[in-house]
Amino acid sequence: MTRTLSFAKTTVALAAVALMLTQCANKKNNQDGAQFDSSLTKGKLPIAYVNVDTLLANYQFAKDANEELVKGQEDSRLKVNSRAKQLQEDMANFESKMKNNAFLSRERAEQENNRLVAQQKELQELNQQLSNALLTKQQKFNEQLRDTVNKFLKSYAPAHHYQVVLSTNAMNDNVLYAAEGYDITKEVLQQLNTRYSKKK
Repeated sequence: MTRTLSFAKTTVALAAVALMLTQCANKKNNQDGAQFDSSLTKGKLPIAYVNVDTLLANYQFAKDANEELVKGQEDSRLKVNSRAKQLQEDMANFESKMKNNAFLSRERAEQENNRLVAQQKELQELNQQLSNALLTKQQKFNEQLRDTVNKFLKSYAPAHHYQVVLSTNAMNDNVLYAAEGYDITKEVLQQLNTRYSKKK
């Protein structure tokens, strides 16, 4: 019984010390950092979010760009399929001639075989080039969209008293806009590097 009372007193004392340390830390943080003006938010937290799926589905720039990408993809597919069909016909014709000994000489058959192999390689390269071009176009669109949204939020967010704007899914960053005072990257990086250097 005495041991239980002693343990309870010790626990209460530790809790009191922890609470006191937390209050001191909070007081220090409030003194070091800028005070947040809650009157700007009219009783709401200064945080908002953007649903990127809805943005992509309804923003005209995004719809036009997506339509252009789909058209480019379809054009590329038709181009590759057309060349592939012609190559298949040529290869079938070559095999038929080989079976029927229709080539005048072995050298002529080898020349035709080499031509078909070269065409096959060209078709693979064409397919890769078209795929790369579409990927580059997609990346450029993503960058344009992100830059457009970010530039808009830089003026829209302060005007509406938002300190942080988040996205509901990843578009590269979850935070699309944040006031400078909310960026703790420098402090976190400094402390992580300090801890890492102590472990080395």
